[in-house]
Amino acid sequence: MGIKRGTTLAAVAAVVALTATACGGSDPAGDNAKPAGAVAAPSQAPSSGDGYGSEADAAGAAGDAKPGGQLAIAQDEKLGSVLTDSAGFTLYRFDKDTAKPSKSNCDGDCARTWPVVAAGDDTAAAGMDPALLGEVVRTDGSKQLTVAGWPVYRFSKDTKAGDTNGQGVGGTWFAAAPDGKKAAKAAPAPGGAGQASGALTVAKDPKLGEHIVDGNGMTVYRFKPDTAWPMVSKCEGACVAKWPVVPPVDQANTKGIIEKNYLVLDRPDGKKQQTVNCWPVYTFTGDKKAGDINGQGVGGTWYAVAPDGKLITVQ
Repeated sequence: MGIKRGTTLAAVAAVVALTATACGGSDPAGDNAKPAGAVAAPSQAPSSGDGYGSEADAAGAAGDAKPGGQLAIAQDEKLGSVLTDSAGFTLYRFDKDTAKPSKSNCDGDCARTWPVVAAGDDTAAAGMDPALLGEVVRTDGSKQLTVAGWPVYRFSKDTKAGDTNGQGVGGTWFAAAPDGKKAAKAAPAPGGAGQASGALTVAKDPKLGEHIVDGNGMTVYRFKPDTAWPMVSKCEGACVAKWPVVPPVDQANTKGIIEKNYLVLDRPDGKKQQTVNCWPVYTFTGDKKAGDINGQGVGGTWYAVAPDGKLITVQ
């Protein structure tokens, strides 16, 4: 099938002993990446009525299934990280389906109300493990996209990007998280100023190439006035409010990051901050969704971070 699994993660580097040794320099690095393959946005059919509705509701949806294209991770105020298709429409999973083995139990009127996401030219979202993407053969012989084994769907009553009208319908339909589980807002990480990162991984951007993102797919940045040895953050007060620190991350939750001197900085303000190659790292409040790079080059001092911890200075 056409699912692209290798476009967002680099190879995992060997873990280096966490000893207080001198860290690398601050020379800039970064290669431009090729753009991920774009797929036409899926069509959406608004629906009226309740339950599965009549055949007039989302007519033809079952036979007009579209691939998800370049998947994305959206941030929902109530649900946290939610997986969407290339047009920003929420993807759902059905409790009556099974993941092991993958099987869809939504056919007929059900599939008209809940159009399947066809397995096709689908690409994992930034910050998502591409290996989670798969496919299942449906009873009609068509192929449906799966995430961690779960078949995924759209909802005919979601009429615009960001709608989550299918959440909790019938006690069996739930928005899908990037790991294939039911979307649920995570509790704030300790010392993270309300931010729940949970992981670090590598994404590819057509402009920046490979760069580090947090567990929500949000771009991670470095501040040029900071120092790596001794590890010192020069971003304090109002600066931290705009550039939240990345809280400590378990090394087991990192993918593609070169774990050289992967240490935690005890800040003067009491927060604990993750470092990569001893450089303190941050996210940016001006980035509103996964994949945004609005912080790149701000003030000539803020830049995205390569997997080895170096600055990516492309503009």
